[in-house]
Amino acid sequence: MTRSNDEIRGFLIQAGAERVLLPNATVAEVLSRVPVQAVEGTPHWMPGRIDWQGWQVPVFSMVDLGGLGHEPVTSSSKIVVLKTLTGSETTPYIGLMTQSFPRLISVPRDGLLADASEEPLPQGVQMRVLLGDESALLPDLEAIETLVCEAAAQATSAV
Repeated sequence: MTRSNDEIRGFLIQAGAERVLLPNATVAEVLSRVPVQAVEGTPHWMPGRIDWQGWQVPVFSMVDLGGLGHEPVTSSSKIVVLKTLTGSETTPYIGLMTQSFPRLISVPRDGLLADASEEPLPQGVQMRVLLGDESALLPDLEAIETLVCEAAAQATSAV
């Protein structure tokens, strides 16, 4: 099966009542039933970290970070392991918590439109987009990575 270069592959992730669109290339793995270890001194939007392939991966909640509600860690929580954009040697991955499995989608390049609404964007969001009749949030992955890495470093130095 061949894919057209006119398509963008991505993952739609539920974040409270919103959907978040992530580029396929940033997702390393989707995990379920992974214990999240609480870390003292982290912000409310960072419930802890997970052990994954020899790494201590800090986990954040887009729902809590963006002020979209509260997302507790449950036994059914999923963690989407994301590759960091900076290629940090100390934190090459961060984890995004969600309550449902991400949905792999293909979006025609001309089918991804900026939403012209005047609604303020939640923290950690670069823009709101329309995918046909669905809306989604495009996260500001660099800003989120900076926030998560700073919070993880502060929590580590406080120990």
